Amino acid sequence: MLTSLRAAGPEQVVVGLEQDPVPLVLAVGTLRRSGGSGCSLALPVPGDPAGLAGPPEFNARALEAGQAVVVTGAGLGLVPEPTPHGIGWQAKDAREPPPPDLYQAGSDLRRQLAETTQRLVELDVARWRPEIADLLTDLRHEGSAPLPPHLDQRRLETVDRAMLCREVVGLAVQHEGGAVTAAEIEARRQALVPLDRAARHALVAACSV
Repeated sequence: MLTSLRAAGPEQVVVGLEQDPVPLVLAVGTLRRSGGSGCSLALPVPGDPAGLAGPPEFNARALEAGQAVVVTGAGLGLVPEPTPHGIGWQAKDAREPPPPDLYQAGSDLRRQLAETTQRLVELDVARWRPEIADLLTDLRHEGSAPLPPHLDQRRLETVDRAMLCREVVGLAVQHEGGAVTAAEIEARRQALVPLDRAARHALVAACSV
């Protein structure tokens, strides 16, 4: 893990652990000494606090950022926030969510992917955004996401599938493409919302250890 952090690019710091910002690599040791034994990912959106368990202040910050990390055993969570010190993570009191069920989350994502693909075929997605149709085809093949090699195969597959699903959703919401009526726009949105939710929950489950 420490090797991955050192190679992650710009220096990342944690604010709020000590008086001065602490480089993330060193903060890992501090969190371990505070009882930290693992971490869980949160990817909340309005109406779906995926990976969050409170308190309200932490939930609000995580929701604004769209992501957070809860440190298991330390009673702390980290939220990405702008900082003059580099890429910053603000440490705040946080409660641990119930352990996610990786098997169930992966199963739900596969089921939702099949349902969404069928719905997008009915909505003629190939004409609307050809690149989305290409991505949906890629989902049937082995993924190529740059993931740590020590992750078990189920987590690797779940993360890769979820990331590609989120890419499909991201492409779809960039613009309305060939939609000409409010009904078409809403139909596409309704088709994609469940896939985004399933993908976020699958990532939370696969990236919580």
